[in-house]
Amino acid sequence: MDLSRAVWRKSTRSGSSGNCVEVATPPQVVMVRDSKQPQGPMLCFFHDDWVAFIQSIKAGSSQA
Repeated sequence: MDLSRAVWRKSTRSGSSGNCVEVATPPQVVMVRDSKQPQGPMLCFFHDDWVAFIQSIKAGSSQA
């Protein structure tokens, strides 16, 4: 997959400590990487799986 034109973004809640992840959303997938190592390994999720993951995090955090 060619990610040369991917637009990577960090959460607006990321602090200045450098411990952040970045996401890019080329068609049909969501890519995740460590912001400190942009050339390092990346995780790839199908869009539906990413949505389910985010929904489960939100559900868990609202129950805390």
